[in-house]
Amino acid sequence: MRNTILILLVSFISLTSCNKKNDETNNDLIRVVFDPGHLQFISTSLNPKNKTMSALYGNEKALESLSKESNTPDAGSLMKLVTWRYHDNPQYIGGTITGELVSIETVQTATTGNISYGIQNTSAKSIPFNKEERIHYFMSYRPVSRP
Repeated sequence: MRNTILILLVSFISLTSCNKKNDETNNDLIRVVFDPGHLQFISTSLNPKNKTMSALYGNEKALESLSKESNTPDAGSLMKLVTWRYHDNPQYIGGTITGELVSIETVQTATTGNISYGIQNTSAKSIPFNKEERIHYFMSYRPVSRP
């Protein structure tokens, strides 16, 4: 009789403990997955002060420009710097994941050598729009080394 009561008690506790509802909300965070299309991943950066992370994508010409550490992108270069706000990963303690898309900045060099800069900003806090400074920032990235 004791064993039966003990088994029923353990079964009851295990069934009720599995019935807990998750009251945590995602604080209206919207995760956006960026599709780079034909562009390839070049490098990444993290800004803990602003809680943002960025990924730089580009074509072959952009990769060559950044590999030789030049100050201006080669003709035909196309680079996109995608910036997300990050937040704690609810599934892993101590991990972070991308969340709200902050901006997509584009630097493109025409075959004539003219450099154009554009920004699609989806965040209320805007990035300072200084074309030369932002192009210099793009060119400061170094491609990650791949085995």
